[in-house]
Amino acid sequence: MPAACDSMLEDIEDIVSAEDLKPHDRQFVRKNVFPKVRKRNSQKNNQTDDDPPSDSIIPGVQKIWIRTWGCSHNNSDGEYMAGQLAAYGYKITDNSAEADLWLLNSCTVKNPAEDHFRNSIKKAQEGKKKVVLAGCVPQAQPRQDYLKGLSIIGVQQIDRVVEVVEETIKGHSVRLLGQKKDNGKRLGGARLDLPKIRKNPLIEIISINTGCLNACTYCKTKHARGDLASYPIEELVDRARQSFQEGVCEIWLTSEDTGAYGRDIGTDLPTLLWKLVEAIPEGAMLRLGMTNPPYILEHLEEMAKILNHPRVYAFLHIPVQSASDSVLMDMKREYCVADFKQVVDFLKEKVPGITIATDVICGFPGETDEDFQETMKLVEQYRFPSLFINQFYPRPGTPAAKMHQVPAAVKKQRTKDLSQLFHSYNPYDHKVGERQRVLVTEESFDSNYYVAHNPFYEQVLVPKDPLLMGKMVEVNIYEAGKHFMKGQPVSDARVYTASITRPLAKGEVSGLTEEFRHAPQNGTSWKAHPSAEIPVKTQLSSWMALQLPWQQEGGGLKILSVSLALLAVLVMFYYGGMKTEL
Repeated sequence: MPAACDSMLEDIEDIVSAEDLKPHDRQFVRKNVFPKVRKRNSQKNNQTDDDPPSDSIIPGVQKIWIRTWGCSHNNSDGEYMAGQLAAYGYKITDNSAEADLWLLNSCTVKNPAEDHFRNSIKKAQEGKKKVVLAGCVPQAQPRQDYLKGLSIIGVQQIDRVVEVVEETIKGHSVRLLGQKKDNGKRLGGARLDLPKIRKNPLIEIISINTGCLNACTYCKTKHARGDLASYPIEELVDRARQSFQEGVCEIWLTSEDTGAYGRDIGTDLPTLLWKLVEAIPEGAMLRLGMTNPPYILEHLEEMAKILNHPRVYAFLHIPVQSASDSVLMDMKREYCVADFKQVVDFLKEKVPGITIATDVICGFPGETDEDFQETMKLVEQYRFPSLFINQFYPRPGTPAAKMHQVPAAVKKQRTKDLSQLFHSYNPYDHKVGERQRVLVTEESFDSNYYVAHNPFYEQVLVPKDPLLMGKMVEVNIYEAGKHFMKGQPVSDARVYTASITRPLAKGEVSGLTEEFRHAPQNGTSWKAHPSAEIPVKTQLSSWMALQLPWQQEGGGLKILSVSLALLAVLVMFYYGGMKTEL
């Protein structure tokens, strides 16, 4: 028999179980089915598995552990999935051992991330856990051997995670990998007002678009996220306003390429940003995500004005990847080094103190020693305070994987050389003694400090005073390290609070509108994007049908009524010899 998930499944109805009859088998036996009541002393059905049969499981009460790898976009998807599951009744747990189901949200950028993902699947299976897979790995390559038989929720289908988890818990294998469209036009993805559990109640991550306009030869994410699809400005502004009303004081805009925003819907990034700036309250901040050089070049003047706004961090992440034009051409990056320098030089001139972060790939196929030295010179020239150094990993199915590879030892050495250069300078030493305004949003990894950021999104560690969390304060910088500064709050300085609304508690579900409060009780699933509503035919088991009334007032009487009705039908079968066509 073929594996459960050998063929592509388009909807929740496409569930596969080893006990299911094939459609033509079902048609053949249809006219010969006679319902029969099982007698008390009939032979018991031997269970070969420790798990109860699927029709005796009540979804919505299990514990779920969620693990996310990768970018802020993926983290936002994970927060949305956690929120919907919690709103439905599932308990989101930090303890993987006590969880009934693992939801693994993957990243396909580099081999190590996928290796961690694959190992987690194996560990879950060894621990007899139910598994649902999400993120870019299964979306890009759903037919990999180690994914066979497992449920998958696609990157544009996260609003239907409840259905997939529900069916997986009942023992079915479900795959939803389709794209959301409106009149044939691809949409940005699931709606933005879904329930959500923020990892940090003070930070809202908003995906402004999905996919991109490039076709980089090394990129696997393109296979998963696809071409550019942007959310309308009104929806993004509404989401930002809702976040501030829930106590959020910092918003991150994210996507595969924020600079390309709006090109598919007749608008652009500066237009969106000016609308968002109007919605930011005093004491709150907005951080822009990654943008590639080609799509920011034509908006440099407007971008400089926006980055100078007091409620927008003077920070921009612009990946260069290599300082060799020949390597950039092989990567199909659609810009040259001069374009990158033009963007950086212009912003440094017009936005004094701006932080420019960048990425570099070491050992891309065909990269010569001369090419690599050009990259070293670029880093030496600009001394980027934030530099993401990546050793090249050939991703399966990408053009770069078929190119002539640089020897592993050479890639490793170049990565080491660039890392040594990066650690040879300290970008913040000259800021000791300054008085800076910072927004406190997190706790440090070692739990010894609170983490704040100044107007240039530079990290400042401050004392762990609970009164500071979520506030904008002034500090005196007294120490600087490679990646941070330390500041002491100024006693006579004004403290800004971004919103009068109390932030949500950690783990609390946001965005619970009346629609979502009542959706589970009505036995319905979350709807798709309002402009592309898809009929949802969730298959509820008999136990699920009985379980849902429990969540309503008078649920016990409803269950009794249903039980009596079922009993009456069975009596009629037994004594009347009723013949029923199925």
